[in-house]
Amino acid sequence: MVKLAWIVPLVPFLSFLLLFFFQRQLGKRSGWIGTGGTVLATVLAAIIFTNVWQGEELTVQWEWFSIGALDVTAGFAVTPLNSWMLLFVSFISSVVHWYSTAYMKSDNRQGTYFTYLSFFTFAMLALVLSPNVLQLYVFWELVGLGSFLLIGFYFTKEEARHAAKKAFVMTRIGDVGFFVGLVLLFLHVGSFEYDAIFRAVEGGQIADVMVTVIGLLLFFGAIGKSGQFPLHPWLPDAMAGPTPVSALIHAATMVAAGVYMVSALYPVFTGSTVVLATIGTIGTVTLLYGAWLAWKQTDVKRVLAYSTISQLGYMMLALGSVGYGAAMFHLSTHGFFKALLFLAAGMLIHATGTQQLSQMGGLWSSLKGTGILFLIGALALSGVPLLSGFYSKEAIFHTVWEHGDYIWFVLALLTSLLTSLYMFRLFFLAFLGDGRLTAPLRRIPSVMGWASALLAVLAIGSGWLGSPFTAFLTGEAAGVAGPSWLPWVASMFSLGGIGLAYWLYGRRAKVVGVAWTDLLDRWYEQWLVPIVDWKGKIVQRFDDGFVEWIVSSVVFWVEKGSDRFTHWQNGHVQTYGAVAWVGGTIIFAIYLWIGGL
Repeated sequence: MVKLAWIVPLVPFLSFLLLFFFQRQLGKRSGWIGTGGTVLATVLAAIIFTNVWQGEELTVQWEWFSIGALDVTAGFAVTPLNSWMLLFVSFISSVVHWYSTAYMKSDNRQGTYFTYLSFFTFAMLALVLSPNVLQLYVFWELVGLGSFLLIGFYFTKEEARHAAKKAFVMTRIGDVGFFVGLVLLFLHVGSFEYDAIFRAVEGGQIADVMVTVIGLLLFFGAIGKSGQFPLHPWLPDAMAGPTPVSALIHAATMVAAGVYMVSALYPVFTGSTVVLATIGTIGTVTLLYGAWLAWKQTDVKRVLAYSTISQLGYMMLALGSVGYGAAMFHLSTHGFFKALLFLAAGMLIHATGTQQLSQMGGLWSSLKGTGILFLIGALALSGVPLLSGFYSKEAIFHTVWEHGDYIWFVLALLTSLLTSLYMFRLFFLAFLGDGRLTAPLRRIPSVMGWASALLAVLAIGSGWLGSPFTAFLTGEAAGVAGPSWLPWVASMFSLGGIGLAYWLYGRRAKVVGVAWTDLLDRWYEQWLVPIVDWKGKIVQRFDDGFVEWIVSSVVFWVEKGSDRFTHWQNGHVQTYGAVAWVGGTIIFAIYLWIGGL
């Protein structure tokens, strides 16, 4: 069954084609076409994952194209890492598709929405199956295209258009580094294949300085894709897209691609202590900075967006501390509880008609089901004992402590308190206190509740499989247990943050405005965006002027030439013979001139 892994991304791709060409005819059935495709992909991915768990692995490649003596291949690889990612991505996408059939029901462009969503899913699944860096890069860019289309789905709104362009430009900045790193890898290794690259790095074929340069460039791509400091400002603005899209981007696709890329190429990064230190430092700065900004937001979705930035920082911190297994463990648990939080937020927004905390409050009695789902997600994200986030965060704390990165460890612990603080500030302001909503609540479709409940089960229990899961990914037996005090300290910080949130917000449930904004984001808006716009205007003038003149001139002379040549097409054999003789003479003369004889 493993050899049929290529069918997993093929199914959503076929859904995409079907929806692309027949969405008008399919109408309201578009959602079920997209959902059916991802559900089938999930079933296939589950079978493949089971086989890989039992020890099967496979790499299939064929010639893609040739450059001189070099044959560049394409194909697919099935390993413990990407077999899990196939199941993880397809499952989250299935839930989001199912949820969206209700959430987007009244949207007159729902066919287009599910077309984009199927394409986005296909691109991410194809990315994780890639057996070499070049193929990974191709689908890496397609994932970026999919996010651009979905973030800008409400293109009639200036906010959505701006957010889509911002995401596209800022992730492209990171992609430049990724591409240059990829080219340098090829120049030094002569291959795009993972195994050849890893052998070259581990065997000393590439100089240490060059390994550092390449590692930093590749990581720059992950900084952009996974919303790490300083290329993070696009991620909160991406909330301009439909809420289910936010769930998919933040849980299992766009931002997960950066973490996956670092994990897939991990031997390159571990080849340089400078690169690992950089990854850990960027991760630490990001987790603290993102949590601080999440605390100061008054928009429900922006709180969750900055939360994602912070949690991705935790994953990068683990990777910087040689905690590959811990990073992927937290990526997985985070995917479940963050998707749950976004879908629960979607239910909240659907019912109230707003995403501003200043207009909410006192919703627990009227939206108890939504409140329970949101509470489960908040507890898991906060790292409360017995829920999934507790186990994956503890794995990161253990990794960082054992690696001797004590400053990073302390900052990560402090951020766990801040995480509980901002999440329960959000919960208390939305569900407790006096009601501030003036409009009546809308009914929440049951499909949205059931889809979220499925994620709630995994947000609670997925962390219980931590040791077998990390052993499966790394191929190593479970490591030595961390210090006995670590779980207690981690719990104290998590629960302390909840207590502080209740003391500050739970008793009064009063909204505090944004005291701190993302200063870096403001710098981008005030300086970088005008520069990009200015360059864009220059390119546009160049295109409208010089390029347009070139094209018009070519068209003019082609038309004039074609008028002349049509006289030769008169049906007379002697004319054709003369043309053939003249043409042959010219070709022969050129051949003699370049030294052919």
